[in-house]
Amino acid sequence: MINTQMIPKAELHLHLEGSMKPRLVRQLAKRNGLIVPEDMFAPDETYLWKDFLDFLQVYDKATVVLKNQQDYRDMTYAYLEECARANTLYVELIYSPDHALLCGVSIEDSLEGVIQGIQDAKRDFGIEARILLAFVRHFGVEKCVKIAQWAAANPHPLITGVNLAGDEINFPAEQFSEAFRIAADAGLQCTTHAGEMAGPESVWQAIDTAPISRVGHGVRAIEDDKLIETLIQRNITLEVCPGSNIALQVYPDFAHHPLRKLKDRGVKVTLSSDDPPFFATTLANEYDNAVRYFQFNENELLEMTRNSLNAAFVDEATRKALLARVRI
Repeated sequence: MINTQMIPKAELHLHLEGSMKPRLVRQLAKRNGLIVPEDMFAPDETYLWKDFLDFLQVYDKATVVLKNQQDYRDMTYAYLEECARANTLYVELIYSPDHALLCGVSIEDSLEGVIQGIQDAKRDFGIEARILLAFVRHFGVEKCVKIAQWAAANPHPLITGVNLAGDEINFPAEQFSEAFRIAADAGLQCTTHAGEMAGPESVWQAIDTAPISRVGHGVRAIEDDKLIETLIQRNITLEVCPGSNIALQVYPDFAHHPLRKLKDRGVKVTLSSDDPPFFATTLANEYDNAVRYFQFNENELLEMTRNSLNAAFVDEATRKALLARVRI
């Protein structure tokens, strides 16, 4: 069995607010004088939920404990520390300004906390991280445009991209062309969730209407041969999250998941954990599962890490330095 602890890792698809383990939620709740329902926690530091809609409700119950800049710093630091201890070199954090505002925290204060967490983790563990601002589809086009405008007016070297998230079935990517345009014109790189809950038509629309170089999930592209060819031709990387896909029943089990097929067809695939404690996984576990269920070897694992770094939303000097560390 391959010792995946030795494999350098990188992650492109991680919802920051979904990274909090129950013990951290309890700590923040206590610090902020809040009470959280214990029936949403499982004994193994994961969450209990029944279906996708229930998952969203539990997610919101957990994130309500984020009340100030320090909370955002501690959440960020805790996740990056865990990743660094699993030999992770780089993580992109999908941060939702709208969720911060719903929790009563300004974009400026919450982001300052995230930035401090990134800087502290780099100082203590040598891990690099960047921030992607989330456009949340089901919050509406106008809010996404406002986030893009805010980002254009408030550049920061650690904020390097945007990610369209949320309900891909009822809110197709083409509706958010203005938000993407504003972000891209401001120098931010773009990715979007597609081909997860919706089929390959969702991926087609994303790559044809948004200025993206990556697709979040994108696994249902396997259902369309022409789409596979197009992803390869356009050098589009998929941010694959197998544990999340199984937990949300996109596929019934790992035997039906197309990660290996996508890789063997020539698509550039990477591994991420999405919302790890909600889906009973970690980034390290995703690398383990790539060996256990998909028979990936050491070279293939390293290739996926390199794919992540080559597609990462970082400057070229940082990319080169990170790639130089991908060895066993």
